[in-house]
Amino acid sequence: MPDVVVVGAGIAGLVAARDLAAGGLSVTLLEATDRLGGKVARHTVGGIELDAGAESFATRRGTVAALAAELGLEPAIVQPNPAGAWLQPATGAALPLPKTALLGIPGTPLAADVIAVVGMRAALRAQLDELMPSAVAAKERTLGALVRRRMGDGVVDSLVAPVVIGIHSRHPDELDVDVVAPGLRGALRGAGSLAHAVLRLRDAAPAGTAVSGIDGGIFSLVEALGADLRRRGVLIRTGAVVSSVDAGGVTLAGATVDSGERIDARRVVLAAPLGAEAGASILLTTLVVESAALDAAPRGTGVLVAPGAPGIRAKALTHATAKWPWLAALAGEHRHVVRLSYDARLVDGLAAGALERQAVADASALLDVRIRPESVVGFSAVGWAPVPPAPSPIDGVTVVGEGVAGTGLAGVIAHARLQAQRLLQGVAP
Repeated sequence: MPDVVVVGAGIAGLVAARDLAAGGLSVTLLEATDRLGGKVARHTVGGIELDAGAESFATRRGTVAALAAELGLEPAIVQPNPAGAWLQPATGAALPLPKTALLGIPGTPLAADVIAVVGMRAALRAQLDELMPSAVAAKERTLGALVRRRMGDGVVDSLVAPVVIGIHSRHPDELDVDVVAPGLRGALRGAGSLAHAVLRLRDAAPAGTAVSGIDGGIFSLVEALGADLRRRGVLIRTGAVVSSVDAGGVTLAGATVDSGERIDARRVVLAAPLGAEAGASILLTTLVVESAALDAAPRGTGVLVAPGAPGIRAKALTHATAKWPWLAALAGEHRHVVRLSYDARLVDGLAAGALERQAVADASALLDVRIRPESVVGFSAVGWAPVPPAPSPIDGVTVVGEGVAGTGLAGVIAHARLQAQRLLQGVAP
């Protein structure tokens, strides 16, 4: 009987299993699919090995970098091109994102690059943040509510929403501010205004380190974790669908629940939702194109799209070969990797050919460069399920993963490691 059964081999499950095994416990890891990693995955497009999901990680608190270092990947951590991204507003031409901003929240509301995006009226409203007591909105739980009260609707709708939706695939009104912007409310109380809080948090972070990547792809993190687990003697079973869990173990799906295989354990860690996974909410398309015109990176590292931008279905575009020098070198001269993300509902029903044409049209519009269909040397579309809701508490079962930790590798890994340490403190080998 293992000390711990971990259900789900996404990043949260892999990290929890590794830390528990490193602490001396015997661990069995169960994964319903045929591979490890969950939303961190690889695929081959146009002959290039690429990330099919996450392609960067937030550097806050050094969480992901610390894990990478433990796995021997520290030399492979790389910084993106500092050119930054652009924003496609609902009306008008694309513009560079403001330089002194955090998740779209301006650190200098009356800066020219902020006014260019939100307009003078909205910028003046945002400037009123300076005159408010720091306690105003400090107790708001969602990012959207906090920014609306401090800086008004214009900043939220024109800047924060497109940035946050592009990063987290959810509206700022739906996101816990302490999860997506740790320390922001505390900085607000200490700095006296939201704008000053943004500047303080930006100054505290080394330049260019809001996100980092891994040379070769984020998927190498999964491969390193899998190898480490095997070295530590973790039993990994793929194709193992779990139908139910309780404090003493799990039951695998069989013809009926009663006839399913039972695995008893002293503790259970639930790192994946039980039952059938929901359909895709995000569709990530990847284009590999031959285009000398894109060598100049006309939109920096990519474009975030404000809701309602006419004629464009994509919600974000990443010019991956402009963002990551290692990838540009791998792709070769004049060859570019462009990733576009879509709300799956907006492209539901499109056949593969029609979806590729839509991606080419959106990329052409957002990059302001005509991409000819014949220049496309590779195309792929991958659907990802929405963040699952937090499961109902089960006595004696520890829950990790996006449903309780929020989106993003940094938050998911930090939460999984914390829960593993708590289990280690309460469970002796």
